[in-house]
This record gives sequence, structure tokens and C-alpha cells, in this order.
Amino acid sequence: MPTALRWLIYPLVVILGLAAMVVAMVIIVLSLTYPNLPSLEILTDYRPKIPLRVFTADGHLLGEFGEERRAVVSIQDVPAIMKQAILAAEDERFYQHGGIDTLGVLRAVYTNLLSGGKRQGASTITQQVAKNFFLSSEKTYTRKLYEALLAFKIENNLSKDQIFELYINQIFLGQRAYGFAAAAHIYFGKPLADLTIAEAAMLAGLPKAPSAYNPVVNPKRARIRQQYVLRRMNELGYINDQQYKAALEQALVIRRDVNETPMHAEFVTEMARQMTVERFPEDAYTRGLRVYTTILRDDQEAAYQSVRRGVFDYDRRHGYRGAEAYVDLGEINSEQDETLDELLADFPDSEDLHPAIVLQADSKKVRAYRRGGDIVTVSGDGLKFAARMIDDKAPPNKRLRRGAVIRVQSEDKSNWRIVQMPEVEAAFLAADPHDGAIRALVGGFDFNRSKFNHVTQAWRQPGSSFKPFIYSAALERGFTPASVINDEPISFPATVTGSQAWEPKNYDGKYEGPMRMRTALAKSKNMVSIRLLQASGVHFVQDYITRFGFQASRHPPYLTMALGAGSVTLWEMVTAYAVFANGGYRVRPYIVREIQDEKKQVLARAEPLTAGDESLRAIDPRNAFLMDSMLRDVTIYGTAARASATLKRKDLAGKTGTTNEHVDAWFCGYQQTVVGCSWIGFDQPRNLGNGETGGTAALPTWIGYMARVLKDAPEAFLPTPEGIVAIDSQTSGKGPAQELFYKENAPSELEPEPPVDNSKPED
Repeated sequence: MPTALRWLIYPLVVILGLAAMVVAMVIIVLSLTYPNLPSLEILTDYRPKIPLRVFTADGHLLGEFGEERRAVVSIQDVPAIMKQAILAAEDERFYQHGGIDTLGVLRAVYTNLLSGGKRQGASTITQQVAKNFFLSSEKTYTRKLYEALLAFKIENNLSKDQIFELYINQIFLGQRAYGFAAAAHIYFGKPLADLTIAEAAMLAGLPKAPSAYNPVVNPKRARIRQQYVLRRMNELGYINDQQYKAALEQALVIRRDVNETPMHAEFVTEMARQMTVERFPEDAYTRGLRVYTTILRDDQEAAYQSVRRGVFDYDRRHGYRGAEAYVDLGEINSEQDETLDELLADFPDSEDLHPAIVLQADSKKVRAYRRGGDIVTVSGDGLKFAARMIDDKAPPNKRLRRGAVIRVQSEDKSNWRIVQMPEVEAAFLAADPHDGAIRALVGGFDFNRSKFNHVTQAWRQPGSSFKPFIYSAALERGFTPASVINDEPISFPATVTGSQAWEPKNYDGKYEGPMRMRTALAKSKNMVSIRLLQASGVHFVQDYITRFGFQASRHPPYLTMALGAGSVTLWEMVTAYAVFANGGYRVRPYIVREIQDEKKQVLARAEPLTAGDESLRAIDPRNAFLMDSMLRDVTIYGTAARASATLKRKDLAGKTGTTNEHVDAWFCGYQQTVVGCSWIGFDQPRNLGNGETGGTAALPTWIGYMARVLKDAPEAFLPTPEGIVAIDSQTSGKGPAQELFYKENAPSELEPEPPVDNSKPED
């Protein structure tokens, strides 16, 4: 054999031998490895961790719970522009290759050789699915081998659309968002179908590096990545030049607060979460359960805004308390120093009450730093509320000076005013009196400040708002709305009270002598309530109030019960007032209507008790009718006359309540379609201040809510039950022209009512 030929053949043999060895090794590795690859059951029976979601009765999202924020979407429901953006950004040859993009690999190798290092990867969408479901993120040759083998296996068992759907739903996109449907809601507050080209490109750029290209955290880098995706979409023919230019010019509105929910119903959401976890403890946060509450969106927003308005009004009446705290600005040399944000870290926003650090303060203006680098200037009317704390004579520990932490509120984009975080708490609950469905629930001023639910957890004295139940018991004992009771001072020795002598007083210290029971309730006369309780029997009344849902043990059988000295919750009060509103039936309030699984199959459903079922009868329908009549007088000429005057309706009924020493203020009332209770007080009970009665502090919140929910509702009244007769009233006051009686105890004629003081009552 010629020497030249020998030198040609030997190397070729060696190369072929080495190649054969490599092929043999690959075959051995494949034969050993491929059968041991994980089962694809996790893909074919895809069950992602879908968070627990809570909705209103009318389908609006209230909140969600779970480590992963995810919304699973079918590939058919993904808009074409979103698919194209993903393909342009991640794998343009996805529908052509078999799991490994050979051309992409060669292109990446070539680019990396030219750049002198590993700069470009070539993972396909199928490889990313393999990695996300089965592998770690370590960068080793072994993992890459498994990734490639898994990609081939996936391609051989699933269709391209199935693989693409898995990718679209599983990929992590920052802000706890898994999948593009969830990301669309989190970053843009809209469903996939509503995304623009520019928004789709922004999302498609996230998989490469969810943190680096996060538009919330790194808007500039996210913008650069989005521009790259748009350019690739244009080059691939997915969008034309005109669409490309328009997308580049579109200004994106990114949701900065990724935890925000469309509504303020945190207490409701937490109640629903607890109930669901108790029912489904194992997989409540991963199964995709959908909890539908009884809450109505408009009612909830009305209640929330009304509670905040009521608290702000109370807070302003009692003046500015001064700086919330002080921080050390000794080493701060620039008004844009990032340290300022760190100093504000312990002072969270409360919706529109923004914390700010005073940089400069005098009688004409206050300049303050707000989180994010915004410098606000407060002057003119914006200073009025806090003016006394800017003066040098203000207490040193409250004066507004450099370093003071204050709260500012924007009236518009340029005008700010100084406000403060209220110390007082408030709560509101509204329900349908016919089946107990909760329509609105606000458990406190700010859920983030205190998660204590004042609707269900706070046991407080109801004060005069408890009197209607004393009066209802008196009707059962033979009294009538026209019964005359003496409004004169009364005292009890220690031998009667069992502890110490007791000399109760009327709220205003005035006594008007004999008056009808109807008038006494409207004017909230304490002496009359005590005499009614005494005549009815305290033990009888203690047992009687349990018909309304109250716990007898929390209302000891003493005459102080007449003034609401026991303890109740708002939940109980709404339950009880519903009995008057629906004609005498005891319904059971509930807040979760049903729970569905991820396929919208019903797993649990409430079974409400409905008024009209005689097995739920709590009191005689005539009793309920007479109480309704008297409680409407309270809102027309009594302690809550402001209600009818403001809302211009005669079908409102209710009762104010102010406890001893002005510790709690209440108003509980109803219209035939809705019953609601408002409460205001301090967590650590203390005096709300002189003049802070139920009519002053609590009633405005109730009115604010009712003004919105009853806007288009016609007036409605209880039908007159059998056995009720009406007799000309002969009243000298503001009461009705006719008085109502049970047929069996109606007089042949009615004596004129004793003259009473018709001045505006206070309670």
C-alpha cells in the first residue's frame, strides 16, 4: 500500500473507530437512561397549583391565597398575538423541530465562539417544559442530557399545542405569577384576550429572566427586552411595520401594587379563607377552589367608603394629634437619598393616607418626602388641620419639625393636605333580612393595621340600641305602644341590685313625666326602659331575647339590661334586627354561598333559612309589626330623625345607641330589603368625647351606605298582619295619626297623650 494512501486511511479508520465508539456509548447511555426517564403522567394529567380565589356574589374577585398566582388557560383561548410574541422571544422554530432545535444549537455555538465565551443558549420551549416540570436549574452536562432526552420523550407523547399550553400555564414570570394569564392580570390588570401587541411583547420577554426584566422592579431593562421581542416579531412577519411602530410608541401602564385587589373586602376574604381551609385543609391553596361569597360589589364599596368617611369625620372633630413619630435625618444630605425610603419602611400606606417625612416646616408651608422620591409641599388650606402643631408653642413630642413623620393626602395631583391615621375603630355589617345573606362587611378601619374583625370578634355594650328588644318583650307582656309609663328619676338600693345603690339617669338629664311607650322609644328614655323591664320581669326578658339570637349568659338578669349593659357583636345585632325587618322570623346570617373546584363543580353550598318558614318564627307577626312602626318613628322624629330627613323616605326603621361614658356609639336599622348596623369606638374602651352619640358618630355611616344601596329602591312596608287594629291617636306630639294595637287588648277609645317636650332628642 502506498505510503500516501496509508497516511490517508489510518486517520480515517481511527476517526471512524472513535465515531463508532461514541455512537456505541450514546446507544448504551440511551438504552440505560431513556427507560429510566420520569413518567409523563404529570404532563398528561396536568394539575398545577392554582390558588384559592374568593369572589363576590356577582362574580368580582375579592382576593386570592396561595404561593403561586396562577390562572390556567386553554391553548384555544390564548390570542394569536400572545403566541407569536412567545415564539418570537423564545423559540421561533417550535412547530418545526422535534424537541431540540439543531439549527438553533449550531447558531448559538457559532455566536459563542465568535464572542469568546458562553453568551447564548438554545433551549426550546419543549426543553423548558422538561426543565420546569422535572429538573433542577443546575447547569451541568448531565442535566442538559436529561433535558434533551426528556424533550424527545415529550415530543413523542404530546402534540405541539399540548406542549405549548403547558409552557404558557407553567412558566414563572415574576411577582409570584405562574403562566401568562396570571401575569396579564398582575402586570396589566386585564385578561390575555385584551392585551395589546406592546403588552404581549412585554410579557413574552419575561421568561428569559423574570427578575431582570420585571417591569415593576426594572422598567428600563424590561423596556429594552420588550423592544427586542417586538423587533423579532416584525422580522418574522407576525406584525407589520405600522404595528411595530405603534407598539414601540405605546406607553404601558404597569400595575405598581401587585397585591392590590379590585375591592376593599379584606375582612370578608379572610373569613372566606378560614372557612374554606377548615372544610378542605389539605389542598385549599393549591386546588384552584373558587369561593363565592354573598357580598355584593356595590354594597361592599358603599360600606367601605362610608365607614372611612365616618371615621375621618369623627377624627377631624377631635383635632390633630401631632407627629406620628420622628426619624433621625442627621446624616441625610440629599432630598433624594434612598435612606429616606428605608426610614419610611415601618409606616405603610393606608389607601390614600401616605406617610411622609417632614424636611422643612413653618407656618406657611410644610415640605415632606413621600415614598418613592416624591417631594410634596403643603400650604394654605392644606395646613389648617395641623396648624396648631406647627407653632413653636406646640408640645415638643408632637410638633411638626424636620424629621417628623406625618400623613399626607392628595386632593388632586398638585394639592396636598396634612391628615392623620385615626386611632378610633369602626365597623359595619349589612344583610338581606329575608335569608341572612351578608351584603357588605367592614370589620375595621384598615385590615393591614389590625386584622381584628370587629363584626364577629368584638364584644361591646349595645347601649340604647338594645332597647327595642326590651320593648318587644313588653308587648308580649301586655303593654301597647300607647301604654303610659312615667319618665321620672328612679333609684334602687343595694339590696335590690345585689351590689351597690344605682341611680340611673336619662342621657340629657331631662325628665318629662308620663309618656306613651312609642314616644319613649323615639326619644330613648332610659327611665321608661327600666320601668318596662322591671314590669316585664328580668328573667322573662333574659329568656325572651334569645329568640333574636342573643346569648342569655351575656345579658345578666339585672335592670341594667334595659340600658344595654350586656355584650353583643355586630353579627348578633344584625341577626336580631332582621327579625323586626322580615316580620318576625329568625334567619341565620351567612357569608359564603358556595365553593367550587377548579372545574367549577360545586363542592359545598349554603342552605339559608328563609323568612316565611313558620318553623323559624321568633316573635308574633303583630309584635314585629308594632315594633317596626315604633322603630320607624325613631327615624322620623326621634333620635335618628336625620335618617329620614337625609334619605327622604318613610320606610326606614332603627335605633341609636350610646353606652355609658360615651364608650360605644351604635346605629342599627333597616329598610325592608336590607338590615345594617354601624358601630364606632376604641379597641381599648375609652370615652369617644362629649356629644359623640349614636346619632352623631354611627348614624352617618349607616345613612351613607343606605343612600347608595337604596337609591333606586321604592319605599316598602311590612304588610299588616291579622289581629291588628288602629285607633285615632289623640297624640299631642309628632307621632302617627292612629295608634296600633293587638285586637284583644285594644281600648274602645284612646286617651290623649300627656304633653311632652317636642325638642330634638339626643342619644
